Amino acid sequence: MKLGLVSTADINRKLIPGAKASPKVDLVAVASRDQARAEAYAREWEIERAYGSYEALLADPDIEAVYIPLPNTLHCEWSIRAVEAGKHVLCEKPLSRHPEDVEAAFDAADEAGRILMEAFMYRHNPQTAKLAELVAGGAIGEPRLVRSAFSYSLYDRENIRLRTDVEGGALMDVGCYCVSGSRLVGGEPVSAYGQAWYGETGTDWVFTGSLRFAGDLLATFDCGTALPNRSELEVIGSEGSLFVADPWHCLAPGIELRRESGVERIEVDRVDSYRLELENLADAIAGRAEPLLGRDDALGQARALEALHRSAQTGEPVSLQA
Repeated sequence: MKLGLVSTADINRKLIPGAKASPKVDLVAVASRDQARAEAYAREWEIERAYGSYEALLADPDIEAVYIPLPNTLHCEWSIRAVEAGKHVLCEKPLSRHPEDVEAAFDAADEAGRILMEAFMYRHNPQTAKLAELVAGGAIGEPRLVRSAFSYSLYDRENIRLRTDVEGGALMDVGCYCVSGSRLVGGEPVSAYGQAWYGETGTDWVFTGSLRFAGDLLATFDCGTALPNRSELEVIGSEGSLFVADPWHCLAPGIELRRESGVERIEVDRVDSYRLELENLADAIAGRAEPLLGRDDALGQARALEALHRSAQTGEPVSLQA
């Protein structure tokens, strides 16, 4: 898969090593809004081609797929432009919190006969698959509660994660992982309630949310851009719980199966999640696999995020039932 990067965003540094290590991926191009910056970036990361506009990269007939790590408000717009230019797309999470924009992006991809994937890299990791397998296999009995957290400290007002004009904030940046992890266990929520503390930049610096799923499974989470570094997920059932200390980055994988009789540590091999998501896209393009994350998951994610956002704005719970 010949891959191009649409921008020189900081998150590229996490994706590029996996792209270079994979025999299924050939990273050939990068684009910036400035030619000199693109060329400097290409030299730094040993990328063959550099383009001074995103449009120029999309016009390159050799590029089969693109990775889009642009600000949140540009995700669907440039995903649509890319698929209309004949490229398959891996778009950084969250694709959007606006369901209608997600629908439009996937409609465009279907019309163009191209694949669009939302880049929740942790979903591709063996740790995540093992967690889902254990829950489905009854390791903790009936799942009753999912609790999760993801936070860090950021006070740079110019950082896009703290800017309202690009829909930054804790929920969109890191809380979306907690929502995704809760949905992995529970399916699609039937109601959502969110509360936020809005910091000096106008974005949510701390966000707490609760979700209710069919069958009365509940999920609670907190996230923040003004909190210490925290990352965890626990699925609690009628007979025990499954605790993951590093559920999102998956850099120190492993799952604790906690029961009254004791704690069992389930080891999981460490694998580059970014490489795995790229290889899933490459295999899907080649017809060797189905995309792990498609329209239904992205749309469910957007609906949940929008419901939580709206709840925090109004102070009222939001129903997601039709």
